[in-house]
Amino acid sequence: MYDVFITKSSTYLPNEPVSNDEMETYLGLINGVPSKARSLILRNNKITTRYYALDKQGKPTHSNAQLTAKAIEGLFDENFTKSDMKLLSCGTTSADQIQPSHSSMVHGELNIGRSIEINTATGLCNSGMNALNYGFLAVRAGVHEAAVCAGSERMSSWMTADKFNHEAENLKQLEERPIVAFKREFLRWMLSDGAGAFLLENKPRENSISLKIDFIDFYSYAHEIEACMYAGCEKQEDGSLQSWADYPSDEWLKQSIFALKQDTKILDKYILVKGAESLRSSFDKHNLDPESVDHVLAHISSGYFKEGLKDEFAKVGLDFPWEKWFYNLSEVGNVGAGSIFIALEELMNSGKLKKGEKILLCVPESGRFAYSCALLTVC
Repeated sequence: MYDVFITKSSTYLPNEPVSNDEMETYLGLINGVPSKARSLILRNNKITTRYYALDKQGKPTHSNAQLTAKAIEGLFDENFTKSDMKLLSCGTTSADQIQPSHSSMVHGELNIGRSIEINTATGLCNSGMNALNYGFLAVRAGVHEAAVCAGSERMSSWMTADKFNHEAENLKQLEERPIVAFKREFLRWMLSDGAGAFLLENKPRENSISLKIDFIDFYSYAHEIEACMYAGCEKQEDGSLQSWADYPSDEWLKQSIFALKQDTKILDKYILVKGAESLRSSFDKHNLDPESVDHVLAHISSGYFKEGLKDEFAKVGLDFPWEKWFYNLSEVGNVGAGSIFIALEELMNSGKLKKGEKILLCVPESGRFAYSCALLTVC
């Protein structure tokens, strides 16, 4: 078994940062009316700028595969070239197509000129960590000397007004108020675009910061809790999900079946408690002392959860002081599967890290409540 190190990181955020006041310029107005929920959601999530792979007419400027490829290209240098890449592992919530796989499309964008091993992790925020874990295990087992891992999202194109106008028009015909359900509109003001990538190698780099991956752990609570975030389906009264394939095609637009939705009541009830429970399990499993952790990078979807997450961690004996926490949510937005990559890249290249320090990564996923965490050592 080999030690595994993150030897280089790279981020790609498309176009210029978009302020809160500009969001509807890019995403458009549902039914031609400004959103009444937008200001409330933005006030709670504490995000001030984000990035969209859209122009001001709502037309795409990049695909998800292109965003990911651009982040990965930042990893190549004289020490690791395109020809050195043998394994590509990518995770995303928002692939550009159902098939082929996201990593297949990224491989095509990179113009490597030869075949490589690819792996695609799908799901929600944990798909980025799943992709990282695949690369970690491959290098650790000696299958490859290096791996390129990436997490990315292009959610903006899912959130443009035209995706919801059919539903609003249907509500009009039913003589109801033409307001799209909060569970659908909520995420329009929460999500953004971008990609981050890591190079994993079995040796640290000299004269630069490398991060040794000590472990990556995963926990799912789907055996206890119904789905909270979902797309391509509709939630039934008993909590089950009915697939898009089981609906008549004319209902796909009327009910915005393919829209990403979130049950905010379940979110509030479980997301922090189960996150603390899973992290406590990892600390017990590895016999870790919380005081040994120097930096805490916890992916959160909203600033609304920032205080609560610290409090829930403290309740299970993981009381990390504020000076150890690192967030960039307010500046780059919630990039889902790419968020932890983007945050760690910023910290890794900040000049603040010292050899021997420990970095804790925590990623929640509200799909059906799954969590991951990782511990890194600065080398």
